[in-house]
Amino acid sequence: MNYLRSTKSHPTAEKVYSAVRKEFPRVSLGTVYRNLNLLADRGEILRFACGDGAEHFDATTEPHSHFICRQCGAVQDVNAGLSEEIRDEAVRDFSGEIERYELYFYGICEQCLSKKNKNKGD
Repeated sequence: MNYLRSTKSHPTAEKVYSAVRKEFPRVSLGTVYRNLNLLADRGEILRFACGDGAEHFDATTEPHSHFICRQCGAVQDVNAGLSEEIRDEAVRDFSGEIERYELYFYGICEQCLSKKNKNKGD
């Protein structure tokens, strides 16, 4: 949990494991997975998939959006609020119960765009 609170990178379990091993060298990957899943099931962290085949984790549990870079796979928070209008529109013709929703933006991050533009200039 401390590691997740210290990063905005939205790491996978494997990245959390690599970071946590520096402080706790005897921790197992299975322990990290179990604890991440327990925290997510309790609602203390977010667990989400963003199309890269891996689950990512986020200590920020307040509703917020994410940006996923199509080139490097980086996941970043987007300070665009999740409008109640979106939720209201979704529930209008839906007979189930929507508990939460997520909004993802896809594109090219600033670092990849900068590299791309630099390579064009060479």
